[in-house]
Amino acid sequence: MIRLAWRNLFQNTTQIALGVGGVALALLLMLAIDALLAGSEDDLVAYIEDSGADIFVSQEGVKNMHMASSAITRSDLRLAAQAEGVATVSPILYTTSVVETKEGDVLSYIIGFDPMEPLGGPREIVDGTLEIHNKEIIIDQAVARSQEVALGDVVEIFGEEFTVVGITAGLTNIVNSVSFITLRDFQDLRGDDRNVISYVLVKILPDYSAKSVAAEITARNPDVLALSEAEFSRGERQIIRDMSVEVLNIMNVSGFLIGLAVTALTLYSNTLHKRSEYGVLKAIGAKNIHLYTVVVAQAFISLMIGTVVAIGFILLLGQLLPALVPGVAVTLTASGLLRVFAASLIIGGLSALVPAFQIARLDPAEVFRG
Repeated sequence: MIRLAWRNLFQNTTQIALGVGGVALALLLMLAIDALLAGSEDDLVAYIEDSGADIFVSQEGVKNMHMASSAITRSDLRLAAQAEGVATVSPILYTTSVVETKEGDVLSYIIGFDPMEPLGGPREIVDGTLEIHNKEIIIDQAVARSQEVALGDVVEIFGEEFTVVGITAGLTNIVNSVSFITLRDFQDLRGDDRNVISYVLVKILPDYSAKSVAAEITARNPDVLALSEAEFSRGERQIIRDMSVEVLNIMNVSGFLIGLAVTALTLYSNTLHKRSEYGVLKAIGAKNIHLYTVVVAQAFISLMIGTVVAIGFILLLGQLLPALVPGVAVTLTASGLLRVFAASLIIGGLSALVPAFQIARLDPAEVFRG
């Protein structure tokens, strides 16, 4: 029956191209929305997850960076450094501001870091240098490209001019970007107390657990909250989801339902198009269970081919879209793929079986008369 389903499906190349194409486009719609949402979320936590830190120490009660404000002291940093298992501690200052370029303004997280410390700055430089000095700045590649900013150009932050000496990558998202200046410049611009910092990035020694070291740091000092990188990133992701949950859910559900409807209609039409062939099978003695097997097998084959085609397009989109639209990323997740394929398989199977039930009640004589 499976072999028959395969031969029957590929009997007409135009029909199979249209059928599989319809399924692929429907799956592409569902997967693209899911991948765009996942990619945007990944970009928003890129600094945290690529920082190299095992633990983030913040003001008590602050569990993230996005839309948050944290203020701790150098004394808190020293207490964190004394916890067992801590290798290094690196302070950063952090705020949201605007980077003014000759082409326009770009919303950006401004991170002040100490170039002499192992953590806090960008992990990757695609052009220029990481050895940043006073009145110098590192910006993201997407911002440099969209705003036509090159190394040596001048941008403004807080009304002060900074020279671009480095270009990083992967730190621009649909909301903003990340830019880096020295800790001293940040303090001078804001007029902050030099004893105040925003976060401490902690690197732990081998064979120590980030969770246990974070717990000890918090226990030592009730004024701070220490979280492992995984927990801190999870908190950041949760804030992002909470802020945009309604819009994202509407987009996701709408795309999902449209995709399922197109899949159902395509498979239903494909099955109905083969009505005469199924009638002939029934006329020569095929049982209803055999017809159902052929129909379901054809639906499954169409979905498999459509899924492969859709995944190929998503992977291609993941390469092309960031180059065409800076700050937009596409991330294909296993959970998203499984959810889309499972739902499509169920809906597609049912859509194919509906006309199969009609064919099962078909009088073979009608096929030969028609």
